[in-house]
Amino acid sequence: MKVLFATSEAQPFAASGGLADVSGALPKALRTRFVGCRVIMPLYDSISAELREKMTFIGSISVPVSWRRQYCGIFEAKSDGVIYYLLDNQYYFKRGTLYGHYDDAERFAFFSRAVLEVLPVIDFKPDIIHCNDWQTALIPVYKDLFYAERPEYSGIKTIFTIHNIQYQGIYSMEILGDVFGIPDSAADIVKYRDCVNLMKGAIERADRITTVSPTYAQEIMDPWYSHELDGILKERSWKLSGIVNGIDTDLYNPETDPMIYQNYSVDTREAKAENKRQLQRYFELPEEADIPLIGMVTRLVSHKGLDLVKARLEAILDFGVQVVVLGSGEFEYENFLYELAARYPDKLKLKLGFIPDLAHKIYAGADIFLMPSKSEPCGLAQMVALRYGTIPVVRATGGLRDTITDSGAFDGNGFVFQQYNADDMAHSVYRAVEGFKNREGWNILVERAMRCDNSWAASANEYIKLYKSIL
Repeated sequence: MKVLFATSEAQPFAASGGLADVSGALPKALRTRFVGCRVIMPLYDSISAELREKMTFIGSISVPVSWRRQYCGIFEAKSDGVIYYLLDNQYYFKRGTLYGHYDDAERFAFFSRAVLEVLPVIDFKPDIIHCNDWQTALIPVYKDLFYAERPEYSGIKTIFTIHNIQYQGIYSMEILGDVFGIPDSAADIVKYRDCVNLMKGAIERADRITTVSPTYAQEIMDPWYSHELDGILKERSWKLSGIVNGIDTDLYNPETDPMIYQNYSVDTREAKAENKRQLQRYFELPEEADIPLIGMVTRLVSHKGLDLVKARLEAILDFGVQVVVLGSGEFEYENFLYELAARYPDKLKLKLGFIPDLAHKIYAGADIFLMPSKSEPCGLAQMVALRYGTIPVVRATGGLRDTITDSGAFDGNGFVFQQYNADDMAHSVYRAVEGFKNREGWNILVERAMRCDNSWAASANEYIKLYKSIL
């Protein structure tokens, strides 16, 4: 079985969030199970010179983008035994950031068309093209419109994975032909609520739709979560399923992680205390072992629960805790945290940005990990926290519900609140803080958390079952 994993970002080449982790780890897990999985992604300007030196140029083609044609260079690289194809066009991808540009619609229309155009050149005919999020949503559409009758593309199936339904690729109908190259006769494929909706097109045309946890697969058919796509998803529910993500247990391994202060394992977890002490020193917090240290590594946006945090963080600080926050996002929340940190310099610290090295240190050094999301398709952070023996406090939504169970019954791995409510969140944090004071019980909880298996093994097997079901 051969799979081409199409993605807009992947570790170790380019990352802005969890999609890159999935795109780096799942193909590797599939290969260990004898699935010939390769990855295809854009060659961004931000990819390091060190990684570029290991790439091999294998050719170039001209890719149709509506009425024009654009150069596409094809580079090949290997990482952890996985072959990557990186598609080069400096006009589209020589940018300071991966997304957020005025012409993102055209950039990823080019990429989607290029994925299909390069197949004869790379001499790799996949059985399945596995597409991810709106940036690759046009691949199933283009395959059906422009390639279905060509013998070299016969038998290729497509799967489309929704990592976050909030980002759908919505554009004006005015650019349907000029940018996307879709004729008026086929407009209904991508038309939704008088706009071009790329995700809707993929839902229509992909052979199967997946999302990143079983609970989220149910939630996105509910208007509260669906961002208006519940209607089309209900109509296509027969091809929708949820498979919970795993984490890369090699990358996130406290026993070998070079980014943390002190390595440790489930059997030497007492060494975790040194990570806490050094993290407190880094943030210039009092180095007190008996004060619970709460960590957050998150985007500072409302759907990550920052409105709840804003409502109750000052009260939580009164529980006798320290809090460190790493992330960036909306000015409202950044400014709130800055102001509160200035008022409580011995209790709260904020570091803005996406800093993987510091994120690992927080996972290893914190006692409690707060993740109060309004919606969370899967979430990787709570599983990483478990791996490092840092106990999650989460809301029961999406993948958080599927991976974290409340320790109130003495067999869980975290603390869970059900309703999206600031008081409920604060009460769950309070329960965690009180649990921390029981050192014997907390040690048992930490051991239980570190023994949780959230590797890609089970998830990869579920994807293989899905692939086989459509071939």
